[in-house]
Amino acid sequence: MPSAETMRASVHEPDSVRPTREDEVAAAGSELIGGPVGRRVLLGTSWWTPVRIVALVAIGMFALGMVQKLPCYDSGWFFGASSQYTHACYSDIPHLYQGRGFADGLVPYFDKLPGDMNYLEYPVLTGVFMEVASWLTPGSGALQGREQMYWMVNAGMLMVCAAVIAVCTARTHRRRPWDGLLVALAPAFVLTATINWDLLAVALLAAAMLMWSRGRALAFGILVGLATAAKFYPFLVLGPLLVLCWRAGKWREYGTAFLGAVGSWLVVNLPVMWLAPEGWVKFYSFSRERGVDFGSVFLFISRWFDIEITPDTANTCAMIMMVAACVGIAALTLTAPRRPRFAQLAFLIVAVFILTNKVYSPQYVLWLVPLAALARPRWRDFLIWQACEVAYFLGIWMYLAYTTSGDAHKGLPTDGYQVAIAVHLLGTLYLCAVVVRDIFMPERDVVRRAGDDDPSGGVLDGAPDAFVLGAAAHPPRHAAHVDGPQVDWGSRGTEPTENDSL
Repeated sequence: MPSAETMRASVHEPDSVRPTREDEVAAAGSELIGGPVGRRVLLGTSWWTPVRIVALVAIGMFALGMVQKLPCYDSGWFFGASSQYTHACYSDIPHLYQGRGFADGLVPYFDKLPGDMNYLEYPVLTGVFMEVASWLTPGSGALQGREQMYWMVNAGMLMVCAAVIAVCTARTHRRRPWDGLLVALAPAFVLTATINWDLLAVALLAAAMLMWSRGRALAFGILVGLATAAKFYPFLVLGPLLVLCWRAGKWREYGTAFLGAVGSWLVVNLPVMWLAPEGWVKFYSFSRERGVDFGSVFLFISRWFDIEITPDTANTCAMIMMVAACVGIAALTLTAPRRPRFAQLAFLIVAVFILTNKVYSPQYVLWLVPLAALARPRWRDFLIWQACEVAYFLGIWMYLAYTTSGDAHKGLPTDGYQVAIAVHLLGTLYLCAVVVRDIFMPERDVVRRAGDDDPSGGVLDGAPDAFVLGAAAHPPRHAAHVDGPQVDWGSRGTEPTENDSL
């Protein structure tokens, strides 16, 4: 049996990053479980590794989110519209079981639906996910019981996605596994995880980010293509990655990733495009034709100024703002004093897409949670943003309760909902501003302050610049550019020696 000194040496890595030594909020939060770990605790020698802890916490929090939906599971989804809003437990999943033909055995994209929708309005891979869940749902019995079971089956599948997201986030930055707790403990993540099927795309993109951090460009591209086949937004990360690879001169790696993304997307979509073109195009036509909807900046403007914004106007304005933001992100990438980290730009491009969209469904916050944990792993800023998102989550349901409760007027009136939209927009803008500040002032970036360059950047990590604008220049890889020693916010005079301690 190895001695205690040998065991301690085997897990001691001076370069490891411990949140409770660099983040005062993490240090204060650790007091709930006894405070920061001391020198006699050897987590590295036990089964309880950081990644396993993060995964279990994510599963546990997901289960709590399922419990939060219990009032709707019992009756809210089936008896009366307003109760599912007053209890803030609404979910699309049980409603679409019948509404999109799964209860009747209709095949997505191939079979027409009754009513105005005609075909399923989701991307192909999400439709496959929904169809598989319907296969696992008993086909006999009362419709209410089958809808409940359909939600439970989907929740089980989405729980796997949630665990994948947390684990991939924890592993993307090798020296910062505990940052995965930002995902696992995110309140908005817990509350919105089972509203819709977004976690499938989020999980695929989180796995793609992990693959890129390990230098596996082809695997990254394939996963991005699959994520795009489940939801459009993951394709956006290829834009800032192009500019980063331009600055670093990594054209071959980018080409491999891009071709992998296009190829995997085509593999999923081509069969449906060929055999059921009308059903396949529904997602894209629906996205183009839908009007200004809940949570968007366009809805806020239209109600604030009492003007009507048509779908065509919103599409044009959204496109102009998105192009302008892309140009700005490209300029930021090429002129920053140090090449921005990939996770920072991935977060910014997805956040801009959310801010300029015609609709903001509450579950869209899921798109940003793992990217935010990688872009700005700082508990204070993360929780400020999460508080704003939780406020919006409650605001939209209370507003819908107000509009569906008749003369009782239970819930939040229109002016209050306008405030909730503003809080969501300002919270997202705040986190974007902090990330941009970190790019312009890399000494404020907690990842780089700990001595890393771009741990999520794969081949970009520590690579010299090949093209820059202005006086931008890249310092040596993992240089001693750390601006000062890490502050131990709660060691009480002890010096932890295990590399994975909080």
